[in-house]
Amino acid sequence: MRAIRLMMLCLFAALLPACASSTPWVELAGHRYQVEIATTDEARARGLMFRDVLEQGHGMLFVHETEAPQAYWMKNTHIPLDILYFDNERRLVSQQRDVPPCSAGNRCPSYPSEGPARFVLELNAGEAQRIGLRDGAVLTLSPAIHVP
Repeated sequence: MRAIRLMMLCLFAALLPACASSTPWVELAGHRYQVEIATTDEARARGLMFRDVLEQGHGMLFVHETEAPQAYWMKNTHIPLDILYFDNERRLVSQQRDVPPCSAGNRCPSYPSEGPARFVLELNAGEAQRIGLRDGAVLTLSPAIHVP
């Protein structure tokens, strides 16, 4: 029985790194964030709506099919966010910092990118300032994130 437990423990230990590497993350300015991925129109439209909290060190990555001017809004979003726009090369082209929640429905303002973007990262408000984020910073994607 002890040998079986030891074998199971060894198997679990061997599989643990593989499981951890399948968790999607991004790195930005030397900081790593666990992210949820939004690649469909439906997922991008819902985003972080109706959530009351976004854990520290977490975010949402929106992946668009092509690089184009983007504009995001905070309809039904309960938490303030930093909205960060990245181009095809995953270079930061625009930042909308400390964007407030909005409960005004379709009257919520939009927050556009200043240039074409393909990737949009939403983090807790204040995070971009905390890490000293500057335009041109490169977003690194984990192997678990498959970009079409």
